[in-house]
Amino acid sequence: MPSSRNLNTPWSRSERTVPRIVVQPLQRFLDTEASGGIVLLAAAATAIVWANSPWVQSYTDLWHTELSVSLGSFSITEDLQHWINDLAMALFFFVAGLEIKREFVHGDLRSPRVASLPIACAVGGMIVPALIYWAFTAGTVGARGWGIPMATDIAFALGVLALVGRRVPVSLRVFLLTLAIVDDLGAIVVIAVFYSDHLSFGWLAVAVGVVVAIVALRRAQVRSLVPYVGLAVGLWIAIYESGVHATVAGVILGLLTPARSFHRPKDVQAAVTGRLSAPELIDESDDESDETAFLDAAHLSREAVSPLARLERSLHPWSSFVVLPLFALANAGIVLSSGALSAASTSAVTWGVALGLVVGKPVGILLAAVLVVKVARGPMPSSSGWLELAGVGVLAGIGFTVSLFITGLAFDGPEAEMAKIGILFASVIAGTLGATLLWARSTSDPLAPWVGDRRGQPTTEET
Repeated sequence: MPSSRNLNTPWSRSERTVPRIVVQPLQRFLDTEASGGIVLLAAAATAIVWANSPWVQSYTDLWHTELSVSLGSFSITEDLQHWINDLAMALFFFVAGLEIKREFVHGDLRSPRVASLPIACAVGGMIVPALIYWAFTAGTVGARGWGIPMATDIAFALGVLALVGRRVPVSLRVFLLTLAIVDDLGAIVVIAVFYSDHLSFGWLAVAVGVVVAIVALRRAQVRSLVPYVGLAVGLWIAIYESGVHATVAGVILGLLTPARSFHRPKDVQAAVTGRLSAPELIDESDDESDETAFLDAAHLSREAVSPLARLERSLHPWSSFVVLPLFALANAGIVLSSGALSAASTSAVTWGVALGLVVGKPVGILLAAVLVVKVARGPMPSSSGWLELAGVGVLAGIGFTVSLFITGLAFDGPEAEMAKIGILFASVIAGTLGATLLWARSTSDPLAPWVGDRRGQPTTEET
């Protein structure tokens, strides 16, 4: 068989000037953990600068441009901002649904004992911020935004964690990822139950029928993506028309995606090896049977990987580098004039959001952790102590993407701008303070005198 040195090198991996100087460094950047957060930050900064520039009217006009999609008498008309929030963000929530299912099937959420700590911390990190927000806004029109400070931005939080680098144990990243995934699940439930109105039970029945059809296709071992894509479009339309927020369709589809491969990898390996060891291939003949053999091998290899893993890998870059930056560009255009900042400084909504994220998140997470570790004797993340958990709790206060998303569902007026200012400042403070705490981690834990020393033992990988 020919060696890999005989294979053609793609242009992007060649030693030519443009690939070596431009393409390859860009690919290495996109493969880093922090890249998604950096691109999202750049998009958000662009939106803020644009909204506070002399060209602010062009920003408003662009995102309020209407786009209609019609088929016969059926028509959907929304402005560009709502198309991004309703349709593009459905892809983000689809990927989130895939991540949630992967964690329950293959990840830490599969083990009740290991999952108990991040689940409890996620719940605590949702309840306490909501209570703090409610304490500021109870009885006012702003009370509807109680779900805003409950959310954690996975891209930003993991990006900041990656910037801290090797000073943070691997187990802490896994803990934050699991916590954020459970947090996303909670946010999805809140959006579906509390931020949906004018329900149409007829369209809900259609949505249920589409879900049943998807399950039936799965049971019938239909593996082609074509019918599933058609049903996915139908499910999005049915949920959109039902009054439930359309992004919930993405979550449902993610949870319905098979997490197991169609063939055992060992069986596929044997079949592919036998198919590619045929004498005609060894003789390097150049006829159609060669292509057929390799197509068969490619098909078998593809089916040795679960649909969930394939879709998550292929769609995650689109979610991180296209959908989320577009969402930030369309929604983070916060006017930071002296008048807006002055109004925000006395706004119960702004203070409720900011303190809910910066104070409520770490307090809720740490209280839940104390209950699990000290009372239920649950395990701490390996090589981590209370200072590290506090740092992660503060990072969880970066609620940018989903918090902005819930703001758009809760408010349509001045309260929305007040909430956005609170989200912006809280996310900056939470990111800076969380990174500082994790950077300062040491073998001595300053929180130990209050909650006891339960530092986890290092794993083999970390030692």
